[in-house]
Formats: sequence, structure tokens, C-alpha cells
Amino acid sequence: MRVRLGYVAIALNLPQITSSSNITYTFYQKLTTEEKIRKLKQVTYSNIVDLKKILKYNIDNEIHFYRITSALIPLATHPDVNWDYRKMFDVDFKILGDIIKDNDMRVDTHPDQFNVINSVDNKIVENTKRNLLFHANLFEDMDYPLGKMVLHLGSAAGGKDIALKRFENNFKKYPKEITSKLILENDDKTFTAKETLKLCKNLGVPMVLDVHHHICNNEGYRIGEVLPSILGTWDDEILPPKLHFSSPKDAPKDRKHADFIDGHDFVEFIEICKPLNRDIDIMIEAKKKDIALFRLVESIKSLRKEWKWVDSSTFEF
Repeated sequence: MRVRLGYVAIALNLPQITSSSNITYTFYQKLTTEEKIRKLKQVTYSNIVDLKKILKYNIDNEIHFYRITSALIPLATHPDVNWDYRKMFDVDFKILGDIIKDNDMRVDTHPDQFNVINSVDNKIVENTKRNLLFHANLFEDMDYPLGKMVLHLGSAAGGKDIALKRFENNFKKYPKEITSKLILENDDKTFTAKETLKLCKNLGVPMVLDVHHHICNNEGYRIGEVLPSILGTWDDEILPPKLHFSSPKDAPKDRKHADFIDGHDFVEFIEICKPLNRDIDIMIEAKKKDIALFRLVESIKSLRKEWKWVDSSTFEF
């Protein structure tokens, strides 16, 4: 069993480096036609250059799992902008993909909460399709076929059973370039791990278990009861199952993420996983990003001295 740790978007050990610089639509509207495209290209190029720096930092620090920001391309999905960034930066995207593949990295994305496949508002469903297509296109332009995007189930309008059926129906209407890339995550308020698992099985898509979301939102069952089935949704995938792990900021069921990860809680979860003897990749969702990952590594080493470390972010049994 091998466990790889990853982090989200921002490398705090790289000050002044960000791949998420943005342009607001309000600011964009004030520019002349020439200024608009110049500004879009300038910010996009800066984001791509900084993403390359972050990827190199990950490689140098033996971090193999990373979430790319959803804000890499400013105004990429705005219906009134519609600029041809894919053609303008096609070489840069290929270079990003080559860096990822040549160094055997795993990257994914996590479209934000405004993307709701099962919304009762058809306009939101269509906007979600356009936004998700941006993520699918990014993986295609990088020539990275293993790319996946994580999504929550979304709305519970009309009751959860009706909402789950609405998700299933809308999902089946989406193009394959989107549905083949989607992986679904349980959330901390509405849809539990069991409900998400059932939908994933119906749709034939992998499930991302968010451990803390399960603690905040469950029906009284232990995580070990559903873990084997959740990992089983990845049986036909090339990459190992992906999980999310965070610690609450304050109280045990506080949905806000803490700066760092509680090492004792993490080790306790890994002990639950060990009998399943399955490789897993765990995304660390902590405010301190890469710094939190490194601190967790030190905590694990202190708590479980017998665990074998393959490199700076990977351990195995």
C-alpha cells in the first residue's frame, strides 16, 4: 500500500507566485478592444509561467499530486468574452502537459460551488456545462488524458431523491468529454458519502471521499463501512483512488478548514485504510497548503516511526 500526499493550487513557499491572477468583467468592459486582448494575454501568460514554476517546485520537492487552479485563464468561460485562448497558448499548454507527464505527476481540478449539474434552473445547468468544458479542454490541450475534475452533487431542491435523479438525468445529457472526466465528492451539509456512492455506482464514475465532510455529514455509520465500496469505484481507473483530508478550524464539526492537519486524526484514518491494502492519493485541504503538507509529513514521522518513506511526500507499508 502506497500513500501519496498532495496540496491545492497555491505554493506558499513561493512568495509572489500565483497562477490565479484574474481580470474582473467590470474592469474588462472599461478597456478598448486592443487593450482587452492585450490584458487577457498578459495575465494568462503570467499565470502559465507561474504554474510552470509551481510544477517545478513540486518536482524539486518530490510532490507528485497537485490541484491546478480553476482560475488559470481569466474570463475563459464568460459568455460575453469568448476569446481564443486555446489557440493563442496551445504550445504553452503542451509544455505544461509534458512537464506533468515526464515527471509522472497527477494533477486535477475542482470547479467551484457555482457549478450545479442538478440545478432546477436550466440556465445554471447550461453555464455549468460551459464551465466544465473549460476544465475538460484544459486537460485535452495539455494532452493529459488522466486529468479529472472533482464536483459536488449540488442542489437538493425538491428533496434529495428527486435531486439525485435530476443529477443523473442531466449528467447523461452532457457530452462525453465532460462526463468521462468527472469524479464526485460527498459534501459537508447535504449529500452523504452513502448517497454520493450510490449515484457514482449508477453513473459508473469514481467517487472522491472527503473524510472531514463525512464527519460533518453522515447518518451514524462509520467511515470504514463505506470505504471499501468507495475505493471500488476506482477499479477501472488507471490512477489510484483519490481522497480529501482536512482538519476543522475550531469544533470537530466545523466545516471551515484549519491551517494545518491534525496528525493524530490523519494517522488514525490511515490505520483504517491499511487492511484494504490499496494505493491512495490524498489531497490535503488546509489553509497553509504546501507548508501544511510538509508539517503533516513531520507529524506522521513522529507518530509512526516504523512507516517507510519512499520520498518527501510518499509513504508505504
